[in-house]
Amino acid sequence: MNLRLIIVWIVILTLITGSNNSVIAQKTTSEIESKIDSLIKRMTIAEKVELCHGQSKFNVKGVPRLGIPELWMSDGPLGIRAEMLWNSWDYSNCTNDSCTAFPALVCLAASFDPDLAKQFGNALGEEARFRKKDVVLAPGVNIYRTPLNGRNFEYLGEDPFLSSRMVVPYIKGVQQNGVSACVKHFALNNQERWRDSINVVVSARALNEIYLPAFKAAVVEGGVWAVMGAFNKFQNQFCCQNDMLLNKILKEEWGFDGVVISDWSGTHGTREAALNGLDIEMGTELPANYLGTPFLNMINSGEISQKILDDKVKRILRLILRTSMNINKPWGKMCSTEHSDVARKIAESGIVLLKNQDNILPLSKSTRLKIAVIGENAVLNLTDGGGSSMLKAKYEISPLQGIKRQFPDAEINYASGYASTGHDDSLRKEAIALASVSDMVLYIGGLNKNMSQDCEGDDRKDMSLPYGQDELINEIVRVNKNVVVLNLSGNAVEMPWIDKIKGLMQVWYLGSEAGNAIADVLCGNIDPSGKLPFTFPIKLSDNAAGFYGTDAYPGDGKNVEYKEDILVGYRWHDTKKIPPLFPFGYGMSYTSFVLKNATPDKNKYNGNESLNLSVDVTNTGKVSGADVVQVYISKPKSNIQRALKELKGFKKVELTPMETRKIEISIKIRDFAYYNEEGKNWIVEPGIYQVLIGTSSRDIKIIKEIEVL
Repeated sequence: MNLRLIIVWIVILTLITGSNNSVIAQKTTSEIESKIDSLIKRMTIAEKVELCHGQSKFNVKGVPRLGIPELWMSDGPLGIRAEMLWNSWDYSNCTNDSCTAFPALVCLAASFDPDLAKQFGNALGEEARFRKKDVVLAPGVNIYRTPLNGRNFEYLGEDPFLSSRMVVPYIKGVQQNGVSACVKHFALNNQERWRDSINVVVSARALNEIYLPAFKAAVVEGGVWAVMGAFNKFQNQFCCQNDMLLNKILKEEWGFDGVVISDWSGTHGTREAALNGLDIEMGTELPANYLGTPFLNMINSGEISQKILDDKVKRILRLILRTSMNINKPWGKMCSTEHSDVARKIAESGIVLLKNQDNILPLSKSTRLKIAVIGENAVLNLTDGGGSSMLKAKYEISPLQGIKRQFPDAEINYASGYASTGHDDSLRKEAIALASVSDMVLYIGGLNKNMSQDCEGDDRKDMSLPYGQDELINEIVRVNKNVVVLNLSGNAVEMPWIDKIKGLMQVWYLGSEAGNAIADVLCGNIDPSGKLPFTFPIKLSDNAAGFYGTDAYPGDGKNVEYKEDILVGYRWHDTKKIPPLFPFGYGMSYTSFVLKNATPDKNKYNGNESLNLSVDVTNTGKVSGADVVQVYISKPKSNIQRALKELKGFKKVELTPMETRKIEISIKIRDFAYYNEEGKNWIVEPGIYQVLIGTSSRDIKIIKEIEVL
C-alpha cells in the first residue's frame, strides 16, 4: 500500500471515529447484548471468575481464547496518573506517561459552568484513550460535609444539586471517547479519618436528599458505565459489599447496568461481595482475591448460584464492549494545546475573588510597583502528592512564573516565608524584611497536598493554616498595608487576619496552567467569576458537623453520626442563622451586575410541571465579565423540617459593559420534593413556595411566590 493510500485511509478512519456520542453509540444496545450472550455461553466458569478481580494494581484479565481483551484502569480525577508497576504502588519510571494536569474538581464546581464540565471530561477522556485506559477512576461526588476532610478538593462541593448538574456533562465528556468514567465513592465517604472501618449513621432522608443525588444523576442522567464503592460502612456493612446501596438502590431502583468496582482493598469477604452487588474486586493483595479462588470454589460447590456470577460477567462484558472492544472509539490526544486551553479556562473560571478593598485589584499590567511575592505555594509543585490524584504533569506554571510573565515592568521579589519541610525562622524574617520595603505583597500560601492537609489517607487536624502562616500574615500586615492573600487549598480555612488584608482570592489547585490563570485574573485579563461551592465557616464549631462534637465528626472510631441530618453547608448556616465567613455561591467581580424582571411563566403548578423563570441580567460596570444567577426555593410554612432555602437552578452569563440579556432557568417542580421516610417515597408538599433569585445563598435580590397544587 503506497503512502498516499495510507493517508487517505487515515483521513477516512478519523472521520468515521470522530469523538462524538453518536459515533460511540452506533453499536446499539441490542447488538451489545447479543454479543454478551454469545460470549458468555462460550466461557468456562474459571474464565468468568477471572473477570471479577484484578490481576494487577490497575488491570483485569481478559479471555484471550475468545479475543476478550484486558481492562485497564487509571486514577484520574485531575489527570491520567503515571504508569505503575504491575503489582506495586511504585511508579514504573516510564518516559512517555506525562499528562496535562487539570484543576481540582472543587475548582470546576466553583465555575458553576456545566459546559466547562463537558470540556473537562472530554479532554480527560481523550488523554485516557491515548494512554489506552478503559476506565478513569473519576469523578468524585462525595458531599463536602466538614472542612477537615482531606479529599474535599477532589469533589464538587457541599450542594447536591450543584454536584449533580456538574457531574452529568463531565461523565458524558469522558465516555464519548469510548472510555468509562467511574463515579466514586459510593457512598457516604465524607471523611478520610478511619475511612476503612467507620460506620456512618445517617437518616434515610439525609441519605436520599443530600448524599445520593449526585450519584443518581451520574447513573440515570449521565449513563455512567462504572461506579466505585466506598471504604466505609453503612448500616454496618462495608459499602463495597452493601446490599442496600449496591443491589437495592443502585442496580434495582436506579436501573444501573454497569459495573461496580471496589475501592482498592475495600473488599472484606467472598460471600458478602458476591451476593451484595460487587462486580470487580480491586486492590486486594494478589493472589488472595475474595472474588478469585474462594469465589470459584463456592460456585463449583453450589454454595453460590452461577446466576450471580453470570450477572457480574454480563456487566463486565458490557463495559468491555463499550470500551476496550469498541471499534468506533476515537484515537485520543495527549498533552495537546487544546487540553492546556481547557485546563486554563477552567482554572480562570473557578478562581473566586473574596475581598477587594479599595479596588486593590486588578493590577495594571504596566505597573512599576515593587511587589513582594511571599509564600511557599508560589513555587511549590502542587500537581504532585495528595494520594491517588497525584500526577506526573508534563509542565506546571507556578504562580510566581505566571506573575513575572504578566507584569514585566514591575520589580518582583520572592521570599518563601515558611517551609513545609520544617520551621525556619530565618525564612520568616527574610519575608518580613522584604514586605517592609515593597509597595504591595502578594501572599501565596494556604494548604498543600501533604498528609493531614488536602490529601487522601487522613483529615486535617484543624482549620488553621499550617507552618505558622497565620502568624506570618499578621506580621506582614504590620509592615505593609497593601496585602493580597491568594489561598491555595481545596478546603475552607480560618482567617483571623481577614480584616487586616485588602484583597483575597481563593485559587484552589489549578494544575498545569495555574500560574497563567492566576496572573490573568490578577491583571484583569479575565474577570473573576468563580463562586464558592461550599461555605467558609468562621470557626470549626460553626460548621454543622463541627457543632455537634466528636460523635458527629470524626466519630468514636467505630461509628460517626450525621446529627445535622439534612442541614449540610449553607442549609445549616442559613437555617440556624449562623453567619459564615463567606457564604455558598459567593464571589466578587471587577464589574457589577443587576438582576431585574424575574418572571415565572405562571403562578400555579402541579407536580409534573416545570417552573420556567426568566431574568434580565445587566452588566452595569466598565469591563466584560460573568455572573452566576442562582435560584433557591423556600417553603416558609411547611409541615416538615426543611432547610431555609435550597439551590434548585443556576446559570452563568457573560456580558459586555452595559449589555442586558434575558436568561431562562427551568426548574422541575418534582425537585421541590422531600424524601418521606415512612413511605420511602418522594413527596412534593403542596402550598406556597418562595422563589429566591440572587448571586449567593446570602445575597437574594428578588423574591417571587408561586403555588404548588
